[in-house]
Amino acid sequence: MLRRALVALLAMSPAALPTASPAYDIKPKTPESAFAAKLRPDILGISSDSSAGSARAIFDSSFKGRTDTKTDIQQQKFGESAVSYTAALVFSFPPGAKQTGEVLSSSFSSPASANRAYFVARSLTFAPDQQPSKAEMIKQVMDKYGAPTIVGDRHLYYFYRGGSIVSVGVKYKEATALEAIDKPLDPRTALKLNAASGRGSCVAAVKRVQGKDKSLVALLDEAKGANCEGALSVQLTPSTAAPDRVGNAQFTLLDFKGMISAAGIDDGALTAEKNEHNPPPKGSAPKL
Repeated sequence: MLRRALVALLAMSPAALPTASPAYDIKPKTPESAFAAKLRPDILGISSDSSAGSARAIFDSSFKGRTDTKTDIQQQKFGESAVSYTAALVFSFPPGAKQTGEVLSSSFSSPASANRAYFVARSLTFAPDQQPSKAEMIKQVMDKYGAPTIVGDRHLYYFYRGGSIVSVGVKYKEATALEAIDKPLDPRTALKLNAASGRGSCVAAVKRVQGKDKSLVALLDEAKGANCEGALSVQLTPSTAAPDRVGNAQFTLLDFKGMISAAGIDDGALTAEKNEHNPPPKGSAPKL
């Protein structure tokens, strides 16, 4: 029976045999970014210039040797093709009485837009005996990222436009940033971050993003509405035991310009991929 089946299969014409559909050939294009080459902020070395592959290596290295680490590696397929890619990474390590907890996460565009990071976040929950002082944390932040755009409401905010940090006329030093960190944001200074039309408070956009799904589709409206091209937020929550110490630090990096650019590239590539799988009819009207 098996022999007859093999003979029958060999006798079939090539046209009758099933054929595997060729893999879709993606030609990646690098999206535009809010950050210039000389001013590209990063979180643990992960920036808007990082691909999912290079970011994954940093995630693995940062959490190496931590036995309680939880990893969430989110894979997606590109359109109707067989091409899969890493859309998001979330690694976490729980806090304890003697250990600092950490959550590191990042979201990436599709392979069509070079699978680049457009969202990066890191949260540190310090063990009681490892809590740094606010002054120390502010110094480290400003040594790494420079003078912030605005400080207050437990945040240091950096907003980017035209490849540079947006200035609202306040020049923060470490001492003035420390003085302002726990006060409400100065409303007169905050208003300067809006466009003349009142469009797009970047402070509000950052806060809304933190409560949303981090897919490109979910964040696109915020990216289009924000009156800045990129943002870096550092939130320092005081310790309940010692107000001058930091109990939790959260770092958030957003490339709004990169999101808009990547979405446009991805939409074009998805349309091309759809047309390749389902080509439009080529018939034409008859000659009358």
